[in-house]
Amino acid sequence: MTDINLPSVLAFDRKLEPSDALMFSGNWSEIGDDKKWSPIELFERRNRAVKSNFKKEVLDDEEKLQEAIREANLSWGDDAALAHNNDTLKLSFSLRVVSGIEKPSVCNDINFESCFREQVNGYVQSNLSELANRYAYNIANGRFLWRNRVGALNIKVFVSHPTLKDPLKFDSYDFELNQTNSDNGDVISLSSLISTGLSGSESVLLKVSAFVQLGEGQRVWPSQEMVLNSPKGEKSRHLFSLNGQAAMHCEKIGNALRTIDNWFAANASDPIAVEAYGSVTQRGVAYRSSRNDFKTLLLRWLNGGDVSLTDKHFVVAMLIRGGVFGESGGDEE
Repeated sequence: MTDINLPSVLAFDRKLEPSDALMFSGNWSEIGDDKKWSPIELFERRNRAVKSNFKKEVLDDEEKLQEAIREANLSWGDDAALAHNNDTLKLSFSLRVVSGIEKPSVCNDINFESCFREQVNGYVQSNLSELANRYAYNIANGRFLWRNRVGALNIKVFVSHPTLKDPLKFDSYDFELNQTNSDNGDVISLSSLISTGLSGSESVLLKVSAFVQLGEGQRVWPSQEMVLNSPKGEKSRHLFSLNGQAAMHCEKIGNALRTIDNWFAANASDPIAVEAYGSVTQRGVAYRSSRNDFKTLLLRWLNGGDVSLTDKHFVVAMLIRGGVFGESGGDEE
């Protein structure tokens, strides 16, 4: 048997497609009434703050340090908050679950594709429920809320689908962020819907709404836009909005949903997002070396090498993530 190598052109389409998430303001007591929720609009905030970070050459010179401390730290940027008579954030998005894990979207090597389809199709038929349960768990625990989740008084998540008589309901604090799966009945029901979409039995479009009780007038946290080389003295903080309504990027929602990888180390205490090399940019660390990265494990699997079930879980989760992985190109979202 000829060794299977990566094609020069290889790509996979993303299989979990969240929409951007819209943010609304309302009250916890009115969760059941959609008419009571108003779009959250961005506003600008300008502050005269105090400097608290200095270069070493300033710290080493007392005269320069005192001069720098006396200067105001002028801050100008976007902000967002609940109305002052509202105590709850509503965040809503849709999630499309797409089939075809076992089919590369682009592949220029027939032998690779044939072997790939055979191996991955076997996994999809027998082991997909593990990944589906983990994605469902991250919807139930509200991980996609990011900073909006921190310190909340209460969090509820509702998931709707035409096959459900009533929406699935989750009390997010019942599902710890350092865990990855659950045998909760509603989590299993949601997991089944996700499995159905991924395996191709039928298309699945979920509607997700989260309610976060923060307190009247509390600040909320939309996604922040990346603005490079902003001129000094101009607005330095740009938040994401859709038609003026505060929102969160679909990429940020997707990153939270795929934060299921606790296979990268035997003693991993918290899951990380599924990435080819286990990169966590906030920490400046890549947790998967050249021995357990995506490409190494994929080729080992296709060539009949020793690959554990947890390694296969990671490989297939990367296929669901999607990206460009040919030998002639870099990895892309």
